[in-house]
This record gives sequence, C-alpha cells and structure tokens, in this order.
Amino acid sequence: MMVSDQYEVLLPSGPVTVNVSAASDRGSVRSLNEDSLLVLPQVYLVADGMGGHSFGDRASQCVVQSFARAVARHSFLTPEHIVQAITEANAAVIALRGEDDGVSGTTLSGIALVAVGADSEPRWMAFNVGDSRVYSWNGRELEQVTVDHSAVQELVDLGHITALEATSHPDRNVITRALGIHPHVNPDVWLLPVAAQHTFLACSDGLTKELDDDLIAGILADRSALNDNETIADRLVAGAIAAGGSDNVTVIVVDAARTASADAAEEDTVDRAVSHHLEQTRPRK
Repeated sequence: MMVSDQYEVLLPSGPVTVNVSAASDRGSVRSLNEDSLLVLPQVYLVADGMGGHSFGDRASQCVVQSFARAVARHSFLTPEHIVQAITEANAAVIALRGEDDGVSGTTLSGIALVAVGADSEPRWMAFNVGDSRVYSWNGRELEQVTVDHSAVQELVDLGHITALEATSHPDRNVITRALGIHPHVNPDVWLLPVAAQHTFLACSDGLTKELDDDLIAGILADRSALNDNETIADRLVAGAIAAGGSDNVTVIVVDAARTASADAAEEDTVDRAVSHHLEQTRPRK
C-alpha cells in the first residue's frame, strides 16, 4: 500500500500546505498485514492490529473506518472532535467481539490539524494509544512526541532497565493500552504549534523495531537519495524490511508548510479553552 498526496488546508491565519506520503508492508515474516492507515487533509493516523488476538487486521481497519466517519461530520476539527473519534473507534472495535467471539485490539497513533480556542488558532494534535508512535522532525533533530504504552516503557520509567535493554527485553511486545479492550479508552494527547515548516512521522512499531532513531533521522534528512517515484515513506519501509522486517511496518510522513501573517509560536502551548482532560502532556524521559 502506497499513498502520496498534497493538501492545502485554509486557516484564518493563512493556508497550511501538506505533502504526505504513506506506505505499508506485511514485512518479511508475517503472512498478513494487520496494520491500517488513514490519510485525510487534516488527519493522519496508523493503527496496528494486535498480534495474537483474533482478527487484528479487522480491528485496525475498523478503527480507520470509524475515525473517517467521525471526522467527516466536521468542516474543521477541534481536539474534542479527535477525542470523540477515538472513543467511537474504541466502541467499534469492541463491537467486533460479537462477530468473532474473540478479543480484537489495536494501537492507534497519529497527528491532526485542529482549531483551539475562541480565535481558532491552529495546532497540531498528536494522539496515541499503545506503542505506535509519532515523531517530530525539524530538519535537524528527531524527537519522539508520543510515549509508548508498553510494559518495557514502564520499566524504563521506573529505572529498572535502560532504553537499550528495552529493545531486547522478553516483554517488549506487551502493550498496556489498546483500543477494543476496555469500554473506556484513555488516549494521550499533545498540542504543538504550527511552525513555518515541519515534518511529522507516524508509524507502527514494525519501523522502530528495526530502525533506531538515528537511522530514521538519517533517512528523513537525505531526501536526495530517493529514487524516481520513491517517497520518503517508501524508503523508511524498505529500510525496516532490509533490516529484518520481523513485523508489519506502516509509515506516514507529513511535511507541512505554513504561510502565516505572523510568526508561529516557537514553544508548545496549553490553551485553557481546551477541556481539562485535553491539556498538553509531554513525553516521559
């Protein structure tokens, strides 16, 4: 699966031009691709069906379909709309239980362009449930925006293991939050400024199992290495497969450029018009 498209989103402060590329592959080991992705003018997300559960591919596809229906109801999105879409997607995956007599689950991670507050000031909203990720790339540094909901991340947070040890820990595939498991879902969200130029990467863990952050940053930095008709998402997926391809791998790269009447904010902000449960969080160190 490959996607390459361009959108122009009109905002009160000026247009945001988005170039997006996406790619997904079952990898070198798995017989089925349980990942799904959604690319819309204001929403870009990855869902990774949980291996070992029944119909993980159906769960991830269900999230994408439910999310698309939810956001289609609005001409422009707010943080509350995104949280409501996640809630509806969770309920839709839970409904699959009645069809297959099993438990279907999936991660969800993505980025959306939203309006915040009375003046509709735009923000990028990153959201996450599980161990799929969103990264931010400013042309110099790669930063993991989201925080994995996983057993090894909790061990790292407690200081029991290092981040390097987490990559080979026997519980590295155990996630602590997912859609479709409990009636109430608790996503993490981040509100980030819309800069003049910025790149976001949303991916399933099939990418990060094979490529560390330095390798990912190197690929993002060297666009000149792309072949004809190859996108940066294609190159990242190919890199993960060449490194082993032990899992399904899905990547969305969002390159955004803003033409604004005033300089965009340089620091992350919390808008108090946003509901309390949507206040900005920061990645754990």
